[in-house]
Amino acid sequence: MNAGGRTRRTTGGALLLAVPVTAAVAGPFVTDADTPSDGMPYALGDGHPLGTDGLGRDVLALVLRGGTSALGVACAAVALAVAVGAVLGLAAAASRNRWLDDLLMRPVELLLPLPSLLVISVVGVGWQGNPIAVALAVAALNVPAVARLLRAAALDAASGPVAEAMRLQGESPARVLFSHVGRAVLPVAAADAGTRVGGAVFTVAAANFLGLGLDATSPDWGVLLAASREALFVQPWAVLAPTLLLVMFVVGANLLADGLLPHSVRSYGKATAWNQ
Repeated sequence: MNAGGRTRRTTGGALLLAVPVTAAVAGPFVTDADTPSDGMPYALGDGHPLGTDGLGRDVLALVLRGGTSALGVACAAVALAVAVGAVLGLAAAASRNRWLDDLLMRPVELLLPLPSLLVISVVGVGWQGNPIAVALAVAALNVPAVARLLRAAALDAASGPVAEAMRLQGESPARVLFSHVGRAVLPVAAADAGTRVGGAVFTVAAANFLGLGLDATSPDWGVLLAASREALFVQPWAVLAPTLLLVMFVVGANLLADGLLPHSVRSYGKATAWNQ
């Protein structure tokens, strides 16, 4: 990709991200904690710029308050998955012992075949309405893929001349792991996280849409979609507003990650993910 194309992707991704992120961060500060049911169900106008939902609540106020859970849970889950997966993957790559490599990676890989919605369903039944439980479940589902990807990316750096020289100089394994190997795989980790966060947002929204996450009266964007889907042709903004914000965030995150990182890193990350 040429420089102009990368710049357009970066700019476009940042602009798309700006709207949902601003709504999620600033929304709770400009709206009341509770949105009153002071309107007719699925009404347009009457002081409600985006109309009302099925309970007569202002859709704009709900959307401004719902981004915190919709995006916060997904981003926290990806951050936790990258942190845990990075430690496991880097440690396995730098271990230089097959048994330790297997000990670190094989138990984690048991999570790979598990369907995401099945895990979310179990969590939703056991911990209904608990965003922390949903975040932990989404993080656990992403740890195996992150660990495998970063292990593969770290193998060259862990066995390269710089790492060998550091070991000969008496550097501790932890210093070799984090100061050299960790920095070498950082671009791959960033590229993977940028694309993985979109999948996490989709998983969290799907869980809330299916009633497996937050309470049915929550302003979360996924919950709003589920609650108002039957009124798409009656009061379309009750469905379109949260949908557009979710789509803008997912597409913007992918474009921004794709534009900021070099083409070689993106290609490496995608190829490694397929090979793993």
